[in-house]
Amino acid sequence: MLIGAIGDDFTGSADLANMIAQTGLPTRLYAGPLPASATDEAAAIVALKTRSVPASEAVAASRAAVDWLLRQGAERILFKYCSTFDSTPEGNIGPVAEALADDLGADRVLFVPSFPTTGRTVYQGHLFVGDRLLSESPLAQHPLTPMTDPDLRRWLARQTSQKIGHLPLAALRAENAAAALADADARFIIADAIDDGDIDRLGRLVLDACLVTGGSAIGSGLARALGAEGMARGRWTGVDGRAVLMAGSCSAATLGQIAAYDGPQRRLSVTEALSADDAFIETLAAWVLQQDRPPLIAASSPADEVTAAQETYGRERVATAIENTFARLAAALRQHGVLRFVVAGGETSGAVATGLGITSFEVGPQIAPGVPALTAGPLRVALKSGNFGGRDFFHRALEVLEGR
Repeated sequence: MLIGAIGDDFTGSADLANMIAQTGLPTRLYAGPLPASATDEAAAIVALKTRSVPASEAVAASRAAVDWLLRQGAERILFKYCSTFDSTPEGNIGPVAEALADDLGADRVLFVPSFPTTGRTVYQGHLFVGDRLLSESPLAQHPLTPMTDPDLRRWLARQTSQKIGHLPLAALRAENAAAALADADARFIIADAIDDGDIDRLGRLVLDACLVTGGSAIGSGLARALGAEGMARGRWTGVDGRAVLMAGSCSAATLGQIAAYDGPQRRLSVTEALSADDAFIETLAAWVLQQDRPPLIAASSPADEVTAAQETYGRERVATAIENTFARLAAALRQHGVLRFVVAGGETSGAVATGLGITSFEVGPQIAPGVPALTAGPLRVALKSGNFGGRDFFHRALEVLEGR
């Protein structure tokens, strides 16, 4: 196993699996309880649900997953988080990285959130979304991890006792980049990167590192540095059975995709989720099955509505209720023969995958940058980060999962 990776949510882990698989390394995505042993893949990604849990829980789950990867023979570890560095001032990126660095004996750990293909870049230690600083993007109003400071050195320093350094773009592109990194007077180092060439430079730079952290792009950079060649993929086969779309993300991208979808839609309110019993789940499932076209159930709402609900009922209570409702609904729909699931939102995707009882996925074709089609037995699944995909994403996902 050349690369063993953990991801702090399901959609980010699927994104990473897609990026690595596209380079040619045989890749498998694991979710849920891990088997006694992995199958024979060059890259394995363990999808966790640790982005928004207490830091101590995130550390424990991450350590356990990395221990499993090391027992499978993983030669290097990649800790994957969102390319917009989604976290709170308390964690969880810093605490998890610090624990893994201690366990692995890492003297220097690079942090590479940049994902140029999706407009996430780091320059002078500051994270940009397109041409805007992170703090001026919609991520500043994220309901769980509002990113209000674009200076990643300052943000990470709030989460860890480690000294934070910086690898400037000029140093990365210089011939002595490795020496500059080795001479850095810090254990944790934020790396600048603004294009795919920089990602490949960083991939070569961390080739012999026992631990690297970052977004999905560094996974592909590392795979290319390992000499990955075009993988002879098996022919993708979709299914044309019943389908459902579920949206829990409140990102601007997902809200736009919901508005653009012209199929049947039903909103899942916070009060419904909080009081959802078995009868309500069956009623919701019956509504899905009655539709002539794939229906969309959305708990997504504008930021002001989300804030109001959180203030009334509590942030964690609202999030847990919505995730549990989607998980139970997914399980019910699978029992009723639904085969295609398109899910928007990292936490929602994790809940749905858990509800479906999926423990590992084969990686299929790319639906959109950062979003692969996934196979799990008879099921075809798309797990989308809230910020990914164009306005027609839902239509495109349904087509790919059907095999068109």
